[in-house]
Amino acid sequence: MSVIDIRRAHSLDKAHARDAAETLARDLSRQFDVNYEWDGDLLRFKRSGVKGKLEISERELHLHLELGLMLRAFKPRIEKEVHNQLDQIIGG
Repeated sequence: MSVIDIRRAHSLDKAHARDAAETLARDLSRQFDVNYEWDGDLLRFKRSGVKGKLEISERELHLHLELGLMLRAFKPRIEKEVHNQLDQIIGG
């Protein structure tokens, strides 16, 4: 199992941080066919070969993804796309 673990500080209020997380989830869902659902301030991702979560706190977004064997080769692409999306929605 390969892991992507990204913590990104932000200065957004809670509502805008949640909107940013929703934007990220929607984009990742579209690009990588990942399903997601909210559980309070926790966003859970899942599809065959990947599972993870995005936690929202007042000062940080924390994304943790676990990639199965078949998606391990895509780790650099997925990680780069997450960073690009975060740069766009909360600033680099």
